Amino acid sequence: MVHPLLFLEFLRNLLTPLHISGASADAIIYTWFVIILLLVLSVLATKAIKTIPGGLQNFMEVVVGGIENMVVETMGEHGRPFFPLIATLAIFILVSNLIGLVPGFFPPTANINTTAACAVIVFLATHVVGIKHHGLGYIKHFLGPIVWLAPIMFFIEVIGHISRPVSLTLRLFGNMNGHELVLMIFFGLAPFLVPLPMMLMGVLVSFIQAFVFMLLAMIYIQGSLEHAH
Repeated sequence: MVHPLLFLEFLRNLLTPLHISGASADAIIYTWFVIILLLVLSVLATKAIKTIPGGLQNFMEVVVGGIENMVVETMGEHGRPFFPLIATLAIFILVSNLIGLVPGFFPPTANINTTAACAVIVFLATHVVGIKHHGLGYIKHFLGPIVWLAPIMFFIEVIGHISRPVSLTLRLFGNMNGHELVLMIFFGLAPFLVPLPMMLMGVLVSFIQAFVFMLLAMIYIQGSLEHAH
């Protein structure tokens, strides 16, 4: 069994010839670490599926089932096809947030490149789904209810839609990067008992930020499925 720190050092050595260092290197390294960690958990949870689940299978079924119920309650039955996308983003962001609470580990979501990548995926998925569902009629979502105001509304709606990935990116990045900086300061000043309350708050922040990102992604996709009025 390869020690996680040795594996992370191996990834860092792979990035050195590419002249990638600092925060960008840490974001890439820990992103791959989270991806591989989730792949391993998926294999372990599904390699021996039982009718009566137990252990890791039971835990993963609770997580996946909870996200699926949330998708259906928010988007309705027609939201089920988007469950894999929503669940993947939610679990990846949550684990990326939580991994920053481990001393010596860096949360990928504390880097703006990672949060921007997740936000762009939601942005593209929203409009691809809208065009696929409505065809050319999807343009009506940008024209507003009054015909003579359509040219003005078009630019307002375009700006509003472009601001979505920006807000998703900055909200997640700002919260996670800010919490990471606060933790580093507390660990530097008092490395024992004082940082514990901040770490507990970090768990809460990690769950809230993953939930908010997932909820907004569902709302945006749901909006693209609705008929323009």
